[in-house]
Amino acid sequence: MDSQDVKNAISGVLVVDKPVGMTSHDVVQAIRNGTGLRRAGHTGTLDPRASGVLVVLVGPAVRLSEFVSASDKRYQAIIRLGSTTDTFDADGKFTRSGEPVDVTEDQFEKVLKTFIGEIEQTPPPYSAVKVQGRKAYEMARQGEEVELLPRKITVHHLEVLEWAPPEVVIDVHCSSGTYVRSLANDLGNTLGCGAYLVGLRRTKSGRFSLRDATPLRKLQEAFHAGNWYQYLIPAAEALAEWPAIELSPDEVEDVRHGHRVKAAADAQPGLVRGVSTQGELVALMDLVTGETGEPEWQPKKVFFS
Repeated sequence: MDSQDVKNAISGVLVVDKPVGMTSHDVVQAIRNGTGLRRAGHTGTLDPRASGVLVVLVGPAVRLSEFVSASDKRYQAIIRLGSTTDTFDADGKFTRSGEPVDVTEDQFEKVLKTFIGEIEQTPPPYSAVKVQGRKAYEMARQGEEVELLPRKITVHHLEVLEWAPPEVVIDVHCSSGTYVRSLANDLGNTLGCGAYLVGLRRTKSGRFSLRDATPLRKLQEAFHAGNWYQYLIPAAEALAEWPAIELSPDEVEDVRHGHRVKAAADAQPGLVRGVSTQGELVALMDLVTGETGEPEWQPKKVFFS
């Protein structure tokens, strides 16, 4: 197997602890440069000001993106009470400042609880949300009025981790697509004193947490040393909560060519991972009824040929 074949066989997940100041795209580019692999992509943007878990798929595993990215996220957010900005975070211009923060921890927690559940949230004006094909932040920077429609999000859990007014640290467990800076701004409006986001760290993205993450600096050292493979999580583990069926070597060959394989009589409907005896992810498969009326697994997405 030559070096190109080896590269083509590399498929998996790198969970990066992104530093503040880099865009998610910068991190993906650093991984492309370090691994020599052209195929790489993240599963959910993390703002340049934010740090923490960024899940990057490399090789054929990039095709898992739609299944991995629709996940819940968890953050530690630092919110400063008593001021507001036009971007809802520390990057913006102050629109109100120096308001007295006459809020107790009990009052703050009562208001915090009202944001738990399915709520409507309006994205910040300086966001990548598109309005008639243009990014909201580009319009806002040009002084145009940006009217963004509220969208439904789900906040699963909110908890005060540290109460040190005017700053409060909260734990946020929310659905994908939630803007934590909008949450900070809305909290400030409800409390009456104003608030904006001063720090954000993503602690979890889907099933991957900071425990799984490698600081980018450490990963770059491993690229130079040539031992970065130790940080690569097999593609099959990216969907570890999905049921799996083990495929024999003959079945792997069939599935690679798009052919169905026999399912057990008691197989349950729904997508499953088809995994080789070596534990490699071969395909995502769906249960169908064959021509003979017997259940069969139909390959939906094959990951190497």
